[in-house]
Amino acid sequence: MARKLSSIAPDWWDYTTLEDDLIRDAAALTPRDLEQLSRPGFEVVMYDTLEEFYLAEALEYIEAWRAATADNPVGICGPIGPTEQLPLVARLVNALGLQLGDAHFWGMDEWLGAGGEVVPTSHPLSFERADRELCFDRIDRGLAMPESNLHFPAADPSAYVASWEGVRCAVMQGGQGDIKHWAFNDPPRRSGRYADAPPTPEEYRALGTRAVELHPITLAQNARTSGGGNITLVPARAVTVGPVETWKAERVSIWQAGTHDNPFGQRLTALMISKRVADAAVPMSLLADHPRVRFHYYRGGLGSCAVEMH
Repeated sequence: MARKLSSIAPDWWDYTTLEDDLIRDAAALTPRDLEQLSRPGFEVVMYDTLEEFYLAEALEYIEAWRAATADNPVGICGPIGPTEQLPLVARLVNALGLQLGDAHFWGMDEWLGAGGEVVPTSHPLSFERADRELCFDRIDRGLAMPESNLHFPAADPSAYVASWEGVRCAVMQGGQGDIKHWAFNDPPRRSGRYADAPPTPEEYRALGTRAVELHPITLAQNARTSGGGNITLVPARAVTVGPVETWKAERVSIWQAGTHDNPFGQRLTALMISKRVADAAVPMSLLADHPRVRFHYYRGGLGSCAVEMH
């Protein structure tokens, strides 16, 4: 039986092409139900305050970097979205006097300009600029990470990909977008070999860091969360860390405060990962096959899937 057309963008794959019963089951989950989705390899953690939520996120940086030594360099791959943890990371490093000489950081993704080049840090939506201004520029110079240990993806990702060799990635953090991605691992267009079915989970997991075309919902979301709604600011392409690098991370840690995805989306991916339902139309669900995944939720951001007219 042919899969449904997307009710958002018919030329693309996305979560609206899933079976109706799975969508109904996800919408029916209560916050208590979500907590009970934990299983070996997948953990659901709840926080009662945003302060606790973002502090816990920041502490993942500290835990990873404290383990780094000259013989065992350790890093973290971190997101833009959420960003509230980044100033806390800098404050913790400075307060603890944590030397970062052997620590590493990988940015998750960056926008590509019309000519295929990475946007400069002068671009208002530059992810590298945000990482530097919100975190790394705030760390005391005597503690700071060497510039060579800061890795940001480029249009030619070869140097970025090589930086993952010989360095242990303790954790890859991420948020979850409206299109159910981590980083910019969006679902693909519904065309060519994927006209009738999305890539298999095995095909999608074989993708490394690469240039990607972004789903229309991702463009709209970034305009909403970062650009004041001005979608003309948002590039249509980006370079993103791939599943290949994601599977090199010892743990994948997804942080959902209720800002970037809605109540339904926050429930859907947890259900799919818990039940090991992997479908490339919902890229986040592919983490069902990663050995260590942790979903963090701000309880106050879970909302409800009940119909309310506003």
